[in-house]
This record gives sequence, structure tokens and C-alpha cells, in this order.
Amino acid sequence: MRHVPTDSGNNQQKQNYSMKVLITGTAGFIGSTLALRLMARGDEVIGIDNLNDYYDVSLKQARLERLKAHNGFTDIRATLEDREAINRIFEEHKPHRVVNLAAQAGVRYSLKNPHAYVDSNLVGFINILEGCRHHGVEHLVYASSSSVYGANTKMPFSVHDNVDHPVSLYAASKKANELMAHTYSHLYGLPTTGLRFFTVYGPWGRPDMALFIFTRNILEGKPIDVYNHGKCRRDFTYIDDIVEGVIRTLDKLPEPNPDWSGDQPDSATSKAPYRLYNIGNNQPVELMRFIEILEDCLGRKANKNLLPLQPGDVPATYADVDDLMRDVGFKPATAIEDGIARFVEWYRDYYNIK
Repeated sequence: MRHVPTDSGNNQQKQNYSMKVLITGTAGFIGSTLALRLMARGDEVIGIDNLNDYYDVSLKQARLERLKAHNGFTDIRATLEDREAINRIFEEHKPHRVVNLAAQAGVRYSLKNPHAYVDSNLVGFINILEGCRHHGVEHLVYASSSSVYGANTKMPFSVHDNVDHPVSLYAASKKANELMAHTYSHLYGLPTTGLRFFTVYGPWGRPDMALFIFTRNILEGKPIDVYNHGKCRRDFTYIDDIVEGVIRTLDKLPEPNPDWSGDQPDSATSKAPYRLYNIGNNQPVELMRFIEILEDCLGRKANKNLLPLQPGDVPATYADVDDLMRDVGFKPATAIEDGIARFVEWYRDYYNIK
């Protein structure tokens, strides 16, 4: 399909685009990187973000500046829970496909500010679903999370496993998104794909994540808090791998599973056009090893403050990506040593640290 935009914010001239994609959370880590990749291949991006102050707004603005340098980007300031604003955006821009990445993130933050998760992750998501339903969107891809596996201990985590025991409100809100999406796929035939991201890291990352905090504190000579005494294992997944997985699934519309049975229901598929995928590196790394690699990249040792496992956290994550490989032919493969090195290089450059 071809589309000529008539109102694209900072467009200097009309241009043909292969697809118009609405992305929520374009000032975010994943959203900004995804938008760049889509525009690089010739798609137009309509970006929504509310620039909230959950973390450093100047970093979000810097990400947006990279996007505004492209003709194919429209920058819109709105919150997902503003029903009228979201409806107007769908009416005006008529996106072909939607990627919902905007959400209140963070496991520990959900213990202090539960209502923020209800507003953004539940009320906001229903507004996106309604926009897709009423405006003929071809495919909705949305961010879920590895946190939905909660109290599960069978490794690796499979999208076909039951995930009814979340251990944080953030995880519960993401599981709720999956259920809400299925309802719209079932009732209205809206193709939806949920992506369970596993600990995303890399350049332009989030300051509330461990890699960012550890890097800053080590360079400033401050101690780092190491939970579960460093024995946590995470399936750290590099940002470029995440974005590649998002694009490949965005391009493949989910279809009903003709073999789905209500007698033995498969949670990852449906008789509706609905799919769930893990996007993880499929190679868990112990936190102490993660810190060792970071120390090598920084050329400095960390002063570790060993602490017990925090409420809402899980001791390990490990993604089964067989379905992703089978359906879209992709498996994340960036080595943790390479990914951390690239982050440190970006961090030193961005903050002008020699």
C-alpha cells in the first residue's frame, strides 16, 4: 500500500510512504529506536508521547530530536488515558498499523504508585483498542512483558504456559492487556500481537534500569545496590534485537489457529487473529557476571551493596523464542559483552565523559 501524507508536522515536501504506523511512547527507549528503523525503511510514523517525568525528561526530548530530523515523523503530545484526544488522533491520521509501547513502566514503582498503572496501562490501552476497532487498523502490536510469568519457575518461559500468578501490579496490568487484546480480536476480528519483552538494554536506554544506574554510580564512585545478592539471572535483550522482533511481527498479521481447542486452550494462540511472542536473548546472564562485564568496559570496579530480593521482583527470567523463530524467522543474538560495550560508548559520548 502507498500513502501520501497531507499533514506530517515537520514535512518539507510531500513524499510517498509505504505504510503509516502509529507508535505510542515515541520519546521512550524502544519507541524512539523503532520509529527510526521504520522511517529508515520508508514508513511514516505518527508518534504519541506525554513526556511524563517518571525519569529525566531531557533524555526523552533528546530522543525526540533525533526523530524530528526526519520528514516522515509527526510528533503529538497526548496521554493514552485522554479518550477524546486518542480518538481524534485516529480520526485525523488514519494509521494502517499501531504499535503500543507507551505504558507506566517499572516493577518497584508499582508498589508506590499503583494508580499510575491503572490509568496508563489499563484505561490507556482500552482507548487504543477502541481507536483500532473504529478506524480500520490492520494490526495492533503491543508491548507485554516477561514480568507476566510472575511466580512461574519452569524454564525457559514459554508463551504456551499459564501465567496466572503475577507478583507485581505492573505484571498484572500487562497480563490484563493480553486478555483485553484477545477480547477485541475475538469480538471484532482485530488482529493483535502481544510481545513479551525480556530486560531490554542498550544505547538511549532508561535511567531507571540497572545498566544505566550501575554505570552512573560506578563512574561517580558511588555504591550500587545488587539485589538477591547478585544471584538474579536475566535474559538481557539488546535494543536492536527487540526492534527487529517488533518490525518482523508488525509485518506479519496473526491468523486464527485452526487447531485451537477449548478443551485444551493454548494461551499463545486462538481461534481469533491473536498471537503472543517472547522476545528475549534466550541466554540468561547472572547479575554478578553482568556487573563484571560492565566493570571491564568502564575500567573500574564497583562497590557492591548486596541486598535481598525485592518485593515484586523474580529471581530469574529465560525466554523460549521457538515461536518467534518459527513464525518470523528471527532470534535475538547480540552477545551481552557487545551490547554493554555499545551502551558504555553511548553513555560516555552522551554525557561527555572521557
